[in-house]
Amino acid sequence: MAMRSLEDCFFDELRDVLSAEKQLTQALPKMAKKASDAKLKQAFEHHLEETKKQVERLEKAFESLDRAARSKKCEAMAGLLEEGKELMEEDAEPAVKDALMIAAAQKVEHYEIATYGTLCTWAEQLGFDQALKLLKQTLEEEKQADEKLTQVAGRVNQAAMTEH
Repeated sequence: MAMRSLEDCFFDELRDVLSAEKQLTQALPKMAKKASDAKLKQAFEHHLEETKKQVERLEKAFESLDRAARSKKCEAMAGLLEEGKELMEEDAEPAVKDALMIAAAQKVEHYEIATYGTLCTWAEQLGFDQALKLLKQTLEEEKQADEKLTQVAGRVNQAAMTEH
């Protein structure tokens, strides 16, 4: 796809983040299963349900702009999730592994926050009001998910400090 305008960039990024969210729906159940901390497991399970809704919202954003909701493989998410998978396979004490998974999950959240922030700015500039409303809702959920991980990390990191 040739990038000749901001609109081209917007749709390319929208296709990319649709792929990212779909990849995440595959990874979150594995992360929840590996988490030993109950609150972390719950956070992953909750975000899985949110992520499924975010995929639906992205599809609605495409629909609102009379475009097919086609994804384009998000290499950045693939890399972040591969790194997270490697961390989950580390030989580590449970709290240490949880701390590693939180770090990996927050990298994902920060990537998503940056992506949705850009998409919101572009949607606003392009006058894509319906898409903007949908994207802003997801951006807020991603910020809340990151904050929840930060809260869980406080306790998990303390536990990881005492593991031997």
